[in-house]
Amino acid sequence: ALLKGCRCLEIDCWDGHNNEPIVYHGHTLTSKIPFRSVIHVIDKYAFAVRIDTYHMSSEASTKSVNMESMNHTLKIITCYDICSLPYGYCDIGNSYFILPQLRALKHKVLIKNKKVGTHDQSMLRMEEDYRGEAEEVSDSDAQSDDDDDREDESPHRSRSPSKRRGDYRSSPLPHKRSKLRKTKVALALSDLVVYTKSQKFVSFEYSQQHQQCYENNSIGESQARKLLKVSAKDFISHTTRFITRIYPKGSRMSSSNYNPQDFWNVGCQMVALNFQTSGIYMELQDGKFLDNGGCGYVLKPEFLRDRNTTFTPRNVGAYSKPMSLSIRLISGHQLPPSAMSKTNKADPTVQIEIYGVPEDQTRKRSSVVKSNALSPKWNETFSFNIQVPELAMIRFCVEDEVSLVNKEFLGQYTLPVLSLNTG
Repeated sequence: ALLKGCRCLEIDCWDGHNNEPIVYHGHTLTSKIPFRSVIHVIDKYAFAVRIDTYHMSSEASTKSVNMESMNHTLKIITCYDICSLPYGYCDIGNSYFILPQLRALKHKVLIKNKKVGTHDQSMLRMEEDYRGEAEEVSDSDAQSDDDDDREDESPHRSRSPSKRRGDYRSSPLPHKRSKLRKTKVALALSDLVVYTKSQKFVSFEYSQQHQQCYENNSIGESQARKLLKVSAKDFISHTTRFITRIYPKGSRMSSSNYNPQDFWNVGCQMVALNFQTSGIYMELQDGKFLDNGGCGYVLKPEFLRDRNTTFTPRNVGAYSKPMSLSIRLISGHQLPPSAMSKTNKADPTVQIEIYGVPEDQTRKRSSVVKSNALSPKWNETFSFNIQVPELAMIRFCVEDEVSLVNKEFLGQYTLPVLSLNTG
């Protein structure tokens, strides 16, 4: 994942023997790896391809003594700077806190975790010996993502007939009554958290009133999909203010993936996928971040950064900048042979797919060239009208038509529409 340019990894930490934390997917049969070994690998590869900021998300279900060990391991193994002070920080008591530009954090590692107290209190503790100390932080134990999976994913909504693109209206989602849960966090690990403090997501309204710019939310895939349906405008307003991470639902036992495009459309900065599972959704991920030199970061369109935006994926309104795209499919060369064909010669066909806002999503297929994988020729032209090219992705998928209902994947290439060269 790191060699492919991934800039954020989640590390699920649990108690191990002799106060040495281990990493594995909790309550499953996955292999258990020493935390120290994981950090050695990250230290070797985090900046091997790109020098841009690397985010390390720590999910620590461990005792405070193991958190202390995690802090010690991070400091003695990583040869890169862990960002433990606000950029330009010079005055304790200065409540004016701003986020730095990304280039100011090159070669920096940002730790995402729960945090005890304020940044000022962390600064004061640096002069003290607080080894082994921990404090409790309160967390609202709201509904889990697995609970969301069991609920109806189609909440009641009414559709206005006057809206051509389907502007859905409904009341906000009800929240289950939360119970107070307290977690102990080692001060040593807490003080490494600066710009990426974990903050439980309650509601968009709560975040707007109480959340700080350095507090980040993680929202489960199922809950996020419901929020998309009933309050896309509020979702976009939220992501203009706070870093928002979407993660796969717990029922994906086979490490399958979901469509990340839905959440890119509302400005989510981190859409977490299972990199070990190949397929169309990882291909979209790889194509999305080909842009900007493949550094792992791309700038969101202006209408997803403007706090006063009225854009929603289903009602693009004045933000539509229609683009007419014409693709001429000429020929192919040395396609791989078919493993399913009796003659071992592919009957290639190409499907061109557009991903983006719902109005832009479409696909078109070429004719089939019989028994010619060496140099198939099509000479066909396909036309697409794209309303929001800033969010659109194009995917070329080559398949062997084994039968009318069975096609074998031969290869693909995905990239942002605006990265296409003319000619």
